[in-house]
Amino acid sequence: MSEPILLTPGPLTTSRATKEAMLIDWGSWDSAFNALTASVCRDLANIANAAESHVCVPLQGSGTFAVEAALGTLVPPGGKVLVPSNGAYCQRITRILGYLGREAVVLDHREDEPIDPGRIEHALIADAGITHVAQVHCETGTGMLNPLHDIAAVVAAQDRRLIIDAMSSFGVIPLDADFVQFEALVSASGKCLEGVPGMGFVIVRRGALAAANGNCHSLAMDLHDQWIYMQKTGQWRYTPPTHVVAALRSALDQYRAEGGQPARLARYSDNCATLVQGMRRMGFRSYLEDAVQAPIIVTFHAPVDPAYEFPEFYRRVRDKGFILYPGKLTTVETFRVGCIGAIDSTQMQRAVDAIVDVLRDMGVAIGEAQSAPDAGM
Repeated sequence: MSEPILLTPGPLTTSRATKEAMLIDWGSWDSAFNALTASVCRDLANIANAAESHVCVPLQGSGTFAVEAALGTLVPPGGKVLVPSNGAYCQRITRILGYLGREAVVLDHREDEPIDPGRIEHALIADAGITHVAQVHCETGTGMLNPLHDIAAVVAAQDRRLIIDAMSSFGVIPLDADFVQFEALVSASGKCLEGVPGMGFVIVRRGALAAANGNCHSLAMDLHDQWIYMQKTGQWRYTPPTHVVAALRSALDQYRAEGGQPARLARYSDNCATLVQGMRRMGFRSYLEDAVQAPIIVTFHAPVDPAYEFPEFYRRVRDKGFILYPGKLTTVETFRVGCIGAIDSTQMQRAVDAIVDVLRDMGVAIGEAQSAPDAGM
């Protein structure tokens, strides 16, 4: 049986070359591996055009590890963080801040509503104690693309510091440090760069990192300590995910060969268009308006047909070679389909065809309104 295609927001389908890069073992203190790490960090900073002003600090673990490390290292114990929130991953930032003992001010939005920069501006003016803004760029729980350029401009104008969770947008949605002022940007290996999970990274302003000594709650999560040690030795402090780093090196080489950010965005946009058009022909409605939909992952309202049941739907689609993702919303029944990974629109069309076949086999109506009339778009 061939391996299934992962239509998820990470882990995701990787290329054969990326998989093959993991067939070689590396010594964690060996000079060749140190050079590999340095080249990966250099390329990651260059994707954001940030090599002159920022450094890239890698960290073992998932993206959430890196988000916690960034917040715990860069926000001092007396800091206060504004969290504009319109989804599950914004809520996760708030939860992390609670564990860290950092004060959070939550600016709630609806899950189908993009973050309003005007409301951020008002909150910053009203509370001079806010030191940082922590913003999710693409809210993966829905696929919402928040207006990062406008948010960054407001934060900079109010002389506060911006920490960006770019987990599901980095490498695809344009983000240039010359035009988006940020203190730190967080992402991970197993997302749109098409590596495998296991390494997070933080692209952080040099001056801010240098000033962060002593802030962190955790030895393992201390980005300042990790950076200082790597500067002195070229090595990770503790056992690195060697195979993950090697896979990311290969994935970055493929990223460059493909044409970098513009080409990756074009391919994912084609995937997204193929998916949305095909699903709409079946009567499905996407949860978000097209104007705020990122070409990363699309949330669809579940059918109201009594013959539909997600676990059975998921199992049958998986048997046809495609792995979907359950919904992340609490008030509306949904499911999600990712557009990212080493796939193209041809494979996405095959996935749509598989969904059609499964729904017919389940006896779910095709080509009619699949969701409740008062839900979504």
